[in-house]
Amino acid sequence: MTNRNEFKPLESITLRDMLPVVFAGEAIPASQVWQSDVTFRRGESVLVEAASGAGKSSMCAYIFGARTDYSGQLLFNGRDVSALLPDDWQLARRVNIAYLPQELSLFPELTAWENIQLKNCLAGNLEDSRIEDWMERLGILFRRDYPAGRMSIGQQQRLAIIRALCQPFDFIMLDEPVSHLDETNNRIAAAIITEEARRRGAGIISTSVGNHLLLDYDKLLRL
Repeated sequence: MTNRNEFKPLESITLRDMLPVVFAGEAIPASQVWQSDVTFRRGESVLVEAASGAGKSSMCAYIFGARTDYSGQLLFNGRDVSALLPDDWQLARRVNIAYLPQELSLFPELTAWENIQLKNCLAGNLEDSRIEDWMERLGILFRRDYPAGRMSIGQQQRLAIIRALCQPFDFIMLDEPVSHLDETNNRIAAAIITEEARRRGAGIISTSVGNHLLLDYDKLLRL
């Protein structure tokens, strides 16, 4: 496949009979995702609830193209992604899918602002005023020039949410994005994510093992 964006816009992500290789041969609990046919659609918000160890982070890594240790199929716009080349995945990650991993993947030695701008300058180029407004609403603007590694885990989650929004996307995928946030900051984060997803006409995929992002979801799936 050539290095051009085959999936702009990315309207649907389908998991068909998918199962992590590590689960092969095991008796797994009933799931609405594994060994099923589930489609995430652009413009919809979906919560994927899971018990610890059920594979929610694996699911996100499969969709993001970071791992391929699964059976079954992953389809973008109805097309199997198994033929995608590394350059195709790189483009999809830059334009189609924004991803907030559970481990956040911040650069601890860089400031909060530098972490955001590293993504924003490469992919998003949002105006500084919009980003500063999000930081103020989430109560971390005063940490703008503070090293990310010295921020609290809750502050780091809020920072990582903002950074994830600083790129084009048809879907934003958030793996346990508010596990360390109180209800107030959870609701603020949910409002910001919803506003930006609607502005882009994008879908939201959020996972949780307990404290979930407080959205009005179109669909709830049990992993």
